[in-house]
Amino acid sequence: MKKKKILVICPYPIGVAPSQRLKFEQYFSYFREAGFDIDVSPFISQALWNIIYKKGVFLKKAFYTVIGYARRARDLTRIGKYDLVYIHLWVTPFGPPIFERLFRFFARKIIYDIDDLVYLGKVKSKAHPLVNLIKGRQKPIYLMQSANHVITCTPYLDEFVRKYNSNTTDISSTVDINRYLPVNDYLNTKKLTIGWSGSISTSKYFYLLANVLKTLKKQHDFKIFVIGDKNIQIEGLEITAVDWEEEKEIFYLQQIDIGLYPLPFEPWVYGKSGLKAIQYMALGIPTVATAIGANFRVIENGISGFLVTDETEWVQIIKTLLEDPGLRSRIGMEGRKRVEKIFSVQSNISVYLNILKKLTY
Repeated sequence: MKKKKILVICPYPIGVAPSQRLKFEQYFSYFREAGFDIDVSPFISQALWNIIYKKGVFLKKAFYTVIGYARRARDLTRIGKYDLVYIHLWVTPFGPPIFERLFRFFARKIIYDIDDLVYLGKVKSKAHPLVNLIKGRQKPIYLMQSANHVITCTPYLDEFVRKYNSNTTDISSTVDINRYLPVNDYLNTKKLTIGWSGSISTSKYFYLLANVLKTLKKQHDFKIFVIGDKNIQIEGLEITAVDWEEEKEIFYLQQIDIGLYPLPFEPWVYGKSGLKAIQYMALGIPTVATAIGANFRVIENGISGFLVTDETEWVQIIKTLLEDPGLRSRIGMEGRKRVEKIFSVQSNISVYLNILKKLTY
């Protein structure tokens, strides 16, 4: 049987963005084993990605953006040879959905993969002003309406998309359980590490716990390890902060004894799939997260992790975990089991493949 061909249209280079890396990218090898040919076309080149969060260098950014549009024009000339086009977030970043309409016209079938509430268009990026233009409303809404199938990542987002398209599947961010291996001994024979993982754009969430960590530091001696923004510092706290590196991500996470996942109580958060909590839990790290959105789906409070609502609860739960190695062990192992069952690549392969086969055979 002739292999079916899929063209993946995505914003970012392979292996750099969580919305791609811990969603559909990690399934490519399984898609190929199942008989699909996969071609990936990112709008943002690696060269642009390397400078996109840097201040200045506007001419270089503009040049690489033009190259991205040229790449999309080339994609249009070859789109007819593909059985399916898989679009993540948008086809091009700026303006009305012109390229999105062209892709819909020429593509045989389209899957639209939406991550976060990008249709809100209200979240402003301090890291780079161009990002603010990407967060528009027209493109995501048009793709929701016109796609043959939409893949979402949270119950809230899935419910919203169903206003425009009844053909949806809610697939959370997932991790490869064969790569995420627990190493924690859950003992109190060493100084414990409280950890947070995120990015430059989400580092503001870590600062939500500044008072919590300062209060805890008065009662306990612990280390703080931050992954994703090496510039994070809080006066009065000893913090080791590193930038994210793909090849070191799991190793860095394995250094954490208690994982923190703070989020603000705002609409944007309802589009987040609880990815960081899932990563901690996969490694058997007891996790404390804000009680909001998809975190209620990821964590069974008091069983596979803890959900908290205010600073008092944050302090009390983290304090208890620091003092009780048996509790850390029980919560950590239950978290691992939950990820294996629901949020692992292995438990979601068939879901993806069923969608692809339904649209191409």
